[in-house]
Amino acid sequence: MNERVEHVWWARWAWLGAGLFALVYGALGWYWGKGGAGFPFGEGDVPDARAESWFGTATAQGLGPVIAMVGLAGLLLAGVLGLAGRRPAIGRWAGVCGWVIAFALLAVVPDARIMTAVGYAPIFLLGAPFGWPDANYFELAFPWPVVNMLICLAGGFLWAAASLAAWRHGGGACQSCGREPGRRGGTLDTVGRWAAWVAVVVPLFYAVVRWAWALGIPLLMSAEKVAELHATGLVWAGAGLATFAAAGSLLTLGLVRPWGLIWPRWVPGLAGRPVPRRFPLTFAGLVTVVLSSAGMTAVRVTDWTDPAAWLVSPMAYWPLWAAALGAATLGYAVRTRPACARCGQGKLVIGAS
Repeated sequence: MNERVEHVWWARWAWLGAGLFALVYGALGWYWGKGGAGFPFGEGDVPDARAESWFGTATAQGLGPVIAMVGLAGLLLAGVLGLAGRRPAIGRWAGVCGWVIAFALLAVVPDARIMTAVGYAPIFLLGAPFGWPDANYFELAFPWPVVNMLICLAGGFLWAAASLAAWRHGGGACQSCGREPGRRGGTLDTVGRWAAWVAVVVPLFYAVVRWAWALGIPLLMSAEKVAELHATGLVWAGAGLATFAAAGSLLTLGLVRPWGLIWPRWVPGLAGRPVPRRFPLTFAGLVTVVLSSAGMTAVRVTDWTDPAAWLVSPMAYWPLWAAALGAATLGYAVRTRPACARCGQGKLVIGAS
């Protein structure tokens, strides 16, 4: 198998991309620490958004050197990840360390503004011909601190790929399909099916609350605040987000229902054809990442000492939503894996092209 996995290009070079990111971003940390312009955290962030960020109180002189040191450590770790193909014994522990960095870049550094930018994009797109909302979407959604978050997301994907490759090397798994000889993914499939239903319910809760506000019903909010939302017009943007959340809830069912493999009758032009496996995996995976960063923001801003408050707060369930959708996506990935042309394991699944 080792001879075959050497030809999986992303597994062969992902460590290099992760190392280059660590080198460049670590150099930026050193530059910011020396007083360079463009520090995107804390004192350099948008004032109104600092309370939601885990780095809202950071200073360039304090955090810059830390970023530089983490970048140096990441550069060394990337080299170790690159050696995992030749020395599988180090693959598992190096992969775990790499996953920690990937999680930080994907979920801790970004915040809920990523989800806000994604969620409001369709609203601005549909309203553009009518001049609504009256604002520049790109200036509003993508100031430099948010662009920096997108850069960190890209680095997180590089680290996730490098860590996955090293982990598979350490377990003797095929670098193409991830299967390990003598092991099946039945447990992941079962957990993923249950998790999918959780990922269906949570966004519906969020949608019901937002729709209630749009109808003037003060559900989980005072009548005065609902009236203020109506006065500013923000309530309709919230209703739009609720609609997309409900649509996402419906689409999540595709991870456990037959129409997640074969396009159903109500899809014009595609009915009866196999669903390309990469389509739901890519879409659900990206949404999971966006929800993870928003979920970490919810962890920070929610008052967990007051059950009466967080039990009825839709935001408090974002971490659960992200975890459930991630598990459901992983279960779908395991369940729909086609026969592997490299290792010869598995059997062909309809719709797993």
